Amino acid sequence: MDYKALAQETAQEVLEYNQDTSGWKVVKTSKKVTVSSKASKKFHGNLYRVEGIIPESTTKLSDFLYKPENRVTWDKSLKVYNMVHKIDSDTFICHTITQSFAMGSISPRDFIDLVYFKRYEGNMDIISSNSVDFPSYPPSSNYIRGYNHACGYICSPLQENPAHSKLVMFIQTEMRGKLSPSIIEATMPSNLVSFILNAKDGIKALRTPGGRGYHHSGHPSFLKKK
Repeated sequence: MDYKALAQETAQEVLEYNQDTSGWKVVKTSKKVTVSSKASKKFHGNLYRVEGIIPESTTKLSDFLYKPENRVTWDKSLKVYNMVHKIDSDTFICHTITQSFAMGSISPRDFIDLVYFKRYEGNMDIISSNSVDFPSYPPSSNYIRGYNHACGYICSPLQENPAHSKLVMFIQTEMRGKLSPSIIEATMPSNLVSFILNAKDGIKALRTPGGRGYHHSGHPSFLKKK
């Protein structure tokens, strides 16, 4: 499989989602985070758009969002987040295992995702992900293997305050298993709001004394060759 070509295609899809303004329906607004949805063209489920403001620069936000070494410390939806194969300086494959959701009615899933970082004009960053088959990590009997259709984060400077960032997230996750779509639709918006709030808290914690700090670079620092 040409992982790099797929990664670039996925980033382009995420960019197109961001430019598509039609058909979105607001399904939740909470704590200055807005969740909208529309029918996915990839599977029988929804494509979600999540928008929030993060009080941090775009470069630092992008660096923070996909650092494998601290992801599980702030993302309360995950039990495991590991980079399992590095393709190049901005492309890698990761294995994630989620926590259970909806008071246990949605059991943990695992995912194998191709992740790609790209910087566009205007200091806009896209971090895209799409599930792939990766022979070294076949599905196991311990978890239902979910599938992420083209997903991603778009980080860009806030026009009125470039020291802060606008974060727009697109998610279309196929949970698989025997879940009722109504359970997913009922729980997903709140989970997505929680993700943005957890990210805000996590990046704030890094700024405090004793935090792990940042690496100033054009790419997420963990992808830089050691």
